[in-house]
Amino acid sequence: MLRRAVASGLLVVLTACGQASGDRPESAIEFPRPDRPVSGLGSNQFSTETARDNRGEAETVMELAGVEPGMTVADIGAGNGYYTVRLAERVGEEGRVLAQDIDRSALERLGRRVERQRIDNVSIQPGALDDPHLPEKSFDRIFMVHMYHEIGEPYALLWRLWPSLREGGQVVVVDVDRPTDRHGIAPMLLACEFERVGYKLVAFKDAPELAGYYAQFERSANRPAPESIEPCRGDAVGKRAAIKQAAT
Repeated sequence: MLRRAVASGLLVVLTACGQASGDRPESAIEFPRPDRPVSGLGSNQFSTETARDNRGEAETVMELAGVEPGMTVADIGAGNGYYTVRLAERVGEEGRVLAQDIDRSALERLGRRVERQRIDNVSIQPGALDDPHLPEKSFDRIFMVHMYHEIGEPYALLWRLWPSLREGGQVVVVDVDRPTDRHGIAPMLLACEFERVGYKLVAFKDAPELAGYYAQFERSANRPAPESIEPCRGDAVGKRAAIKQAAT
């Protein structure tokens, strides 16, 4: 069961994984590297919360994702908690939100915010570069908003994310259609990386109010063995019409 852990003194911070040769965690070695650049970590403040609310960002995403009272959801790369607190209100007292990030200072700020606002249905948990450390069969929706392009080990992380979805659970990505070293990712490349790890695209929408696009994935029947995963080519981005067709 998810448990509330909001005071900064209670936050458990993961130590770095053992390093193999180069700059990869040992736990990621069996997975391929992404065949594309990876954005450096950006600011946790993507835009002011007032500006995001004025364009209806969170409300749009939650509506598209079908978030309902009583659901259990995860906010990956939660940062300062823009989505965390709004998801908590949406799922209500019977629902649960797990906020995860690899940034210790962001988690500490979020912990203080959740405590100050007395939000009782939020848990806070650190993750790793290649593993979100989510419990199996626990989540109806998992959100990755304006952060996927910063994931240095996407194949390992998505593969380990797969078991945490409940039956009918889905992963929601909001990002921007631009090169991955400029804090975005082409939709066709995003869909390809998810597909290689055992997901299928079920919804896609261009959404100016999100400052980008919305994509939604669910699990395929099987998850491939790590050694069988072939990385997507970073320059094979395809056309926007193809991904819209794939989601219908």
